[in-house]
Amino acid sequence: MAHENSKSAHTDRLIADAVRNRQSREDGYRERALKIYPWICGRCSREFSHQNLRELTVHHRDHNHDNNPGDGSNWELLCLYCHDNEHSRQLDADAARQAGIDPSGAKTRAVATGQPFANLKDLLKRN
Repeated sequence: MAHENSKSAHTDRLIADAVRNRQSREDGYRERALKIYPWICGRCSREFSHQNLRELTVHHRDHNHDNNPGDGSNWELLCLYCHDNEHSRQLDADAARQAGIDPSGAKTRAVATGQPFANLKDLLKRN
C-alpha cells in the first residue's frame, strides 16, 4: 500500500511539473505575441482590450506548440471561438483524409490495381 501511495505521489508530481512547464512556455510566447501583433482576431477581426484580452489566444499555424520563433511567424492571434473552430476544422480534415476523402470534400481517387482487359484478346479469340 505504501508503495502505491509513493507511486501515486510521484505521478502527481510529474503531472504538476508538466502542467507548470506548459503554462510557463505558453505565458512566454503569449506575452511575446501580444507585443508583436495588434489585439485583433485574425479571422473574425474582433478587437480586444485589457478587459477581454483573456479571450484572445495564440494559435500555432503549424500546430506545433514547441515551434515558437522570436519573430512570431508561426503564431496568429485568434479569439476563443475562431481558435476552437480552427482546431475543429483540422480534426475534421484529418478524419476525412483517413476516410479517403479530400478535405475539400471531393472523394480521392483510388489507384487502380486490377487489369480488367488483361485477357480480352483471349476472350475475343474464343468467339
